Amino acid sequence: MLGVTIMLYPTTAAWFSQYNQASLVGMYGDQLAETTPDVATQLSEAYSYNEALSSGALLAAGANVAVGSGNVSGDGASYTDQLSTPSGVMSRLRIEKIGVDLPIYHGTAEDTLLRGLGHLEGTSLPVGGESTRSVITGHRGLASSRMFTDLDKIVVGDTFTLETFGEVLSYQVTDVVVVEPDQTETLHQEAGKDLVTLITCTPLGVNSHRILVTGERITPTPPRDLHAAGSSSGVPGFPFWALAFGGALIVAGGYVYWTVKPVRRTAENRSEA
Repeated sequence: MLGVTIMLYPTTAAWFSQYNQASLVGMYGDQLAETTPDVATQLSEAYSYNEALSSGALLAAGANVAVGSGNVSGDGASYTDQLSTPSGVMSRLRIEKIGVDLPIYHGTAEDTLLRGLGHLEGTSLPVGGESTRSVITGHRGLASSRMFTDLDKIVVGDTFTLETFGEVLSYQVTDVVVVEPDQTETLHQEAGKDLVTLITCTPLGVNSHRILVTGERITPTPPRDLHAAGSSSGVPGFPFWALAFGGALIVAGGYVYWTVKPVRRTAENRSEA
């Protein structure tokens, strides 16, 4: 019984994680109507925040998670007040090629990265704009969720989309870099460019290197992405096959046990005689 539970745990846990993430991104659009301040005000504040931000990120040698190095000039609102919703979801990332549709939260704390993707504080908020670079990080290879597990399949020319407070921002991948463990990488704004960099660890299960996938904004946003915006990612079907498989193993195990038991008892009786 314990063996069956251990065998089926990854599949079941992954389903619950996907279910929760699908529910969150599905509610994201509905929650925008309830945000305070309203959507227009928060977007305006986010643009101002980015303008005041000396944006940057440092991926130090041997580090698995980048560290934001940007600072906000003046007395603007705090980072956690930006793009605020009741659920804490600040944006939504879609990568159709690898089936990613995940919520993005503030910060890159471990508990955050177990729930979804994290926006790196100190880099531009994911609302676009000239001379901005937003950095999004995520785990891969988790038993309970795929997250960025397939990010290594992304190549130059692929696209991804951010949905942030009703805005739809499409990006085309312009650079894919694998950073060595002893290499330090800095990520800064580039004049006139609207960039987003996605970061995760590699190789799968070893996590000694880092993958950096950078996309540049496509303008205007393709109609296909506009049409897909706000749509539900769909709650994945429960893996009933796993229950059936587990049930079959239990039945088979019970059959073997109750078949072998009388034979073993008869053999023991004979030996005693």
